[in-house]
Amino acid sequence: VDMIGLSGLITPSLDEMVFVAREMQRQGFTVPLLIGGATTSKTHTAVKIEPGYSNNQVVYVLDASRAVGVVSKLLSAAERDAFVADTKSDYERVRLAYGKGNSQPRSTLVEARQNRYTIDFAAEPPVKPAFMGLKTFSPYDLDDLAAHIDWTPFFATWELAGRFPAILEDDIVGEAATALYADAKAMLKRILDEKWFEARGVVGFWPANANGDDDIEVYADETRGAPIATFHTLRQQMKKARADQANLALSDFIAPKGTPDWIGGFAVTAGHGEMEIARQFKEKGDDYNAILATALADRLAEAFAEALHKRVRRELWGYAADEDLDIDGLIAEKYKGIRPAPGYPAQPDHTEKWTLFDLLDARARTGMELTESLAMTPPASVSGMYFAHPKAHYFGVGKIEKDQVADYARRKGWTVEEAERWLSPILNYVP
Repeated sequence: VDMIGLSGLITPSLDEMVFVAREMQRQGFTVPLLIGGATTSKTHTAVKIEPGYSNNQVVYVLDASRAVGVVSKLLSAAERDAFVADTKSDYERVRLAYGKGNSQPRSTLVEARQNRYTIDFAAEPPVKPAFMGLKTFSPYDLDDLAAHIDWTPFFATWELAGRFPAILEDDIVGEAATALYADAKAMLKRILDEKWFEARGVVGFWPANANGDDDIEVYADETRGAPIATFHTLRQQMKKARADQANLALSDFIAPKGTPDWIGGFAVTAGHGEMEIARQFKEKGDDYNAILATALADRLAEAFAEALHKRVRRELWGYAADEDLDIDGLIAEKYKGIRPAPGYPAQPDHTEKWTLFDLLDARARTGMELTESLAMTPPASVSGMYFAHPKAHYFGVGKIEKDQVADYARRKGWTVEEAERWLSPILNYVP
């Protein structure tokens, strides 16, 4: 074995990588360790992983296309020493910058809550959804989804930088992008004509109120008795530079008790059939078309989320019935309301998917599942919550402090150690 590579798709993988690195050190491994995957970063590699493995170099690899270059340098007698020295120096700078970042002014959780984002719900009252409960879409029209595809991220998957359609005319990557786009359109036609994939989704709306502790209580009906579920949210703790800047949490966008409000949720997939098609291509040695098929399934799933959100705004919830946006307006998110997803910047805790999937009955209604590490299957799947208020907007929680971790653990019914494991990427301290 010349080297070992670890790939992490979702948050719990980060702790496993730290553990593997320490075990490799303890057991006397002497090969390089490569780190990559959607949930990884150079900062996490430098701060958490590299210090645990000193027998050889740990290297963060931004994406699979760069792995060959990294491996070549590590195996080259002429290039290895300089590459390792540069990497070590780079990671030391990252650790120093991380340490300085940790020393930036921070708010306690109490202070952050006192500086919460406030909405005048009397002046802009919440809009009641057109119906309560669940609505299933199985199957959903793939032709409609194809019309909602945002092609720019598709090209990014192939390491072709630029916005669509301008990328097709780009002096550097235009020729490659045009060829790839032609292949994608040809395969998309086959997907639609031959029904390679099946799209299924579910949407739900429920009465809800914020409880004052950064959580959102969800109720079965308008009596708003005991909650049937609770969405837990996290609050920004960075000190704000201006007095008009708030420390945000998603619960700020839901009215407090005493004012009727509602929340929505969704789970959609365009991936039923995806893995079988990819497998067939791989068995023929056709990795290019296997990757192309999964990339298109991902785009159709994202298009499903976008198309369903449009229907939610205009008819299913109906809080923006007069909305009239073209595809460019949709991609630019010029609409009212947001659809944040657990595990992403506004709510970095992936475990909130458990609550969302249970409320939506997503497993039975869509065939979607959550893995042990809370990745969604089929892979081409999207889920999230709907916030309808016009003041709702996207943000990133950023790093959080130990007082919030302890409070969050109490609210979730966890130990502090459990909370630190699930929230590891956003901790502003080393547990």
